[in-house]
Amino acid sequence: MRRRIIAIAGSSRTKRDSYEYQLAFEVGKAIIDNGYRLQTGGLSGIMEAASKGARSSEKYKEGDIIGILPGFDANICNDYVDIAIPTGIDIYRNIIVANASAVIAVSGGAGTLTEIGNAWALKKLIVGMEGTKGWSSKLAGQKVDDRVRYPNIPEDQVYPAKTAQEALEVINKYIDLYQDPHIPIHFELKK
Repeated sequence: MRRRIIAIAGSSRTKRDSYEYQLAFEVGKAIIDNGYRLQTGGLSGIMEAASKGARSSEKYKEGDIIGILPGFDANICNDYVDIAIPTGIDIYRNIIVANASAVIAVSGGAGTLTEIGNAWALKKLIVGMEGTKGWSSKLAGQKVDDRVRYPNIPEDQVYPAKTAQEALEVINKYIDLYQDPHIPIHFELKK
């Protein structure tokens, strides 16, 4: 069985000395520690922090860190990305990032909001890190809209977490429930 990929969404403008950067580092490390691969948008800030954290895991293996890049140049990524995938589609790559097995949002602005929205529409498991600046904290513990994505998961939401450990506990608890390929994505027209 292939190892599942967990995406981290967050701002490229996050400073290296910030709480959010350190949290993303810890979440990235925890993703690899728990046997998953990491996927980000491949750039700086939260993406760099998560990739650096993933690389620091004792369980890290070459190929564990994937960067889905906005441009055509595979060399324009942070130093910790193993597999750089240049898309040339700018922010439209956010739907590719969001199409991981699960998404963890750490702070973030409009780009992160689109990744959360896309993950919600794609019926993915989403964790929002609380106590951070941006959309991850604002949406933690909330539903993105009123659709019923999985009738068998009444607590479906952007699951809140305060620490990397809590985030991975949510992922490990719920990831199998969010992988049912037999539940189609469907759209309802409101009258």
